[in-house]
Amino acid sequence: MSFNIRLGKQKDMQSVLDLITELAVFEKEPDAVEITVEDLINDGFSANPKFKVFVAEQESKIIGIALFYERFSTWKGRTIHLEDLIVTKEKQKIGAGKALYTAVLKYAYDNNYNRVAWEVIDWNTNAIEFYKSTGATYLSDWSVVQMNKENLAKFIENN
Repeated sequence: MSFNIRLGKQKDMQSVLDLITELAVFEKEPDAVEITVEDLINDGFSANPKFKVFVAEQESKIIGIALFYERFSTWKGRTIHLEDLIVTKEKQKIGAGKALYTAVLKYAYDNNYNRVAWEVIDWNTNAIEFYKSTGATYLSDWSVVQMNKENLAKFIENN
C-alpha cells in the first residue's frame, strides 16, 4: 500500500476537517470541534497563514494529516507546535503516521527550528511509546492549561 506525503491545499480542507473530527471522537470529545472548512481555508491559506498541514494521500484520498504551526519559546526560541497527527482508523499500521511525523520533524530541522512540541492524551499509550521510541521526551510532570472562549469572556468582563 503506497501513499504520498505532501503539503495540504485548500481543496483538502474538508478531508482535513473530517480527520480532525475523527480524532475528536477517538479522544472521547465528539462535540468539541467548532471550526469549519471555511475557517481552515481562511486561517491556513491567507496572506499570514496560521498553520501548515502535511497530508498523507492514497489513491487520491486523504488518509492522514499532521497540522502544525510556529510558536516561540522564551527558553528555546523558534519552535513548532504539532497540533494534530491522525491517520484514519482503517489506514493505520501502514506507516502513514510515522511518515507524517517525520515530515513535520524534517520541516523543523530543515528550517532551523529549535524544538517541536505537542500534547498527547495520557491514556494513548501506543502514541506515547511511539514518541519515546523516536527520542522524544515525555514530560509527565507538566499539565496542559486552557481557557475557552466562554471563560475568557467571563474573566475579561469581571476584571
